[in-house]
Amino acid sequence: MLLGSLVLLILSLAGDIAAQEMRLAIVYSDSLTSTMRTIRGIRSTLSRRYEAIVYYEYILSSDRDDIDHKIEQLKIADPKLILSVGSFATTEVAARIRNKPIIFSAVLNPETSGIVRSLQTPGGNITGASLDIPPDIQFKYFKQVLNNIKKIGVLYSDETANLIPPAKTLARAAGLELIAKKIETEKDIPGALDELNRVTDGLWSVADRRIFSPRSTKYIILNALRSGKPFMGFSRNLVESGALFALDFDYKDIGRQAGKIAIEVLSGKSPAGISVAVPGIIWFHYNEKTAHHINIQIPDDLVAIAKEVYR
Repeated sequence: MLLGSLVLLILSLAGDIAAQEMRLAIVYSDSLTSTMRTIRGIRSTLSRRYEAIVYYEYILSSDRDDIDHKIEQLKIADPKLILSVGSFATTEVAARIRNKPIIFSAVLNPETSGIVRSLQTPGGNITGASLDIPPDIQFKYFKQVLNNIKKIGVLYSDETANLIPPAKTLARAAGLELIAKKIETEKDIPGALDELNRVTDGLWSVADRRIFSPRSTKYIILNALRSGKPFMGFSRNLVESGALFALDFDYKDIGRQAGKIAIEVLSGKSPAGISVAVPGIIWFHYNEKTAHHINIQIPDDLVAIAKEVYR
């Protein structure tokens, strides 16, 4: 009887120690609402699977010495895996740590930015949940907004060049022709837009830092308004600025997806073979003032589900 009690006590203590040893690191670079919602999604998902987790949180600044110091602190903590939130934090951690699994979240274009080798087979020690809404879903919404649309245009640069060929294939499958114009510098944008306006029924966009600076973004939106072209932005911020519509995501859901991937990795799977997740909850945003200006009626079924309407 006494021996049995001792065995149970030892097992109980071992279980407590094991629980205490579930150390995970969360690395991010700001305290924006989107970041905090992502982290809440991560934590809520992991807490449903594990009884006790010790989190080590590191907020990275833009100071290189501070980043190096915090990464060293992270290495000393020796977590089982690292959860990074946002492109900046992910890039900094991935460049410095190769011997720990890294699960990223709230990252835009992880393949284009070189964070993963491909969305299907990330490779290395990293995978996660991106903010990229697949083009076929975007094209589906574009056709709902404008059911007679046939040709859509897009601007791209070297930064997003690898997104264009698969997007063209998906556009064809949706009954659309995607006409793409490459931009070398901002000076190319007016001429490229003039060409697209002559041959397309609307404009699509990809998140490209070389194209969408604050000044050029304003020009692109004003050009679309003057030419009467429906412009699909890549974020709700563009809709607020005058784009006709955009699709957006729930950051907490992005965090939940990252949490689910973390559970897979903690269960023994390699990040290299876990496909990058895409948003599971998609929200529709549109600009009512822009719709009136270019004489487009947003379908009632989309109006009914719109997350936000800008007026």
